[in-house]
Amino acid sequence: MEYKKIRAIISGGGTGGHIFPAISIANKLMELNPENEILFVGAEGKMEMEKVPAAGYKIVGLPIKGLQRKLSLRNLVNDVKVPFMMLKSERMAGKLIDSFKPDVAIGVGGFASAPLLRKAVAKKVPALIQEQNGFAGLTNKMLAEKVQCICVAYDGMERFFPAEKIVFSGNPIRREFHPYSAEDKTEAIEFYGLTPGKKHLLIVGGSLGSGTLNNAMKKWIEDGCPGGEDVEIIWQCGKYYKNGIDEFMAGRDLPFIRYSDFIARMDLAYAASDVIISRSGASSISEICAVQRAAVFVPSPNVAEDHQTHNAMALVNKDAALMVRDADAPQQLLPTALALAADHEKIARLEANLAPLARLDAAQTIADEIYKLL
Repeated sequence: MEYKKIRAIISGGGTGGHIFPAISIANKLMELNPENEILFVGAEGKMEMEKVPAAGYKIVGLPIKGLQRKLSLRNLVNDVKVPFMMLKSERMAGKLIDSFKPDVAIGVGGFASAPLLRKAVAKKVPALIQEQNGFAGLTNKMLAEKVQCICVAYDGMERFFPAEKIVFSGNPIRREFHPYSAEDKTEAIEFYGLTPGKKHLLIVGGSLGSGTLNNAMKKWIEDGCPGGEDVEIIWQCGKYYKNGIDEFMAGRDLPFIRYSDFIARMDLAYAASDVIISRSGASSISEICAVQRAAVFVPSPNVAEDHQTHNAMALVNKDAALMVRDADAPQQLLPTALALAADHEKIARLEANLAPLARLDAAQTIADEIYKLL
């Protein structure tokens, strides 16, 4: 395929699960042709306004907000404003399209993508959307009839989208995530100062952290770390919770637990681990499939349509991961993970079943579909 120079506009965001796949798509487009021009469109005040420029791309923010589903006076006021913000954002999106003149529009989900993609298809710009989750988001469901191509990461998405438009691509991930060798694990253990021969757990709460995962760890520590005699733990507690975890850990002599608010070398953290404990956002699922590490997922209950449970169950149903419900995590999470770490046969089975689910070429697949639209 010839990768001629194109102008692409990419819209969406709100969470890392939308932003990082979008950046991966942009990186692949620039890899295929360094003369490509890319403009991002996001929501004012959301994390894409920081993460996208940090990745080297220009972004324009729209004054758009999403509907709040929990009933409160503050949320009611927000929801009354949403239609007016949408109209203003669509006007701004139309002007952006007229000035940038994109050859293609790409939506990655989140409410920020709605006004841009709606205007793009109205102006006859070829359009593609990418759905990261096993339960389609509202914005992508609304756009499905209007775009030409829908890239998905899970089976059975024809219940949300027209089957003839679906391309199974997987979720784009950073290129450093791949199945790790024994040499990679040795390097990772040395990097983190861990002990060869012990079992290693990685607890990933995300950049802001997960209160549920942190509370499960705290309870396990308070109970005397049962079953942890031959285990070392890398624990990402998150920026939001770091001060509280510092206070909790003060005076506790637990050298086998290494905790921090952020993990810069996540590739090495994955490589060092025997078992991963994680939320089940789309990016986390895709990364764990790529690195092929046994995992225990704890779906967040605070997401639209409970999509993290759908994501996790897609792996659980294929005997490729375990799941503990959020409400059960304080009692069950660490015992479940430690039992898995001690079961070599089960780890091997889960990892073998993860292998066919990995999509290391997802960004390339999506980029090819973008060029096919042209």
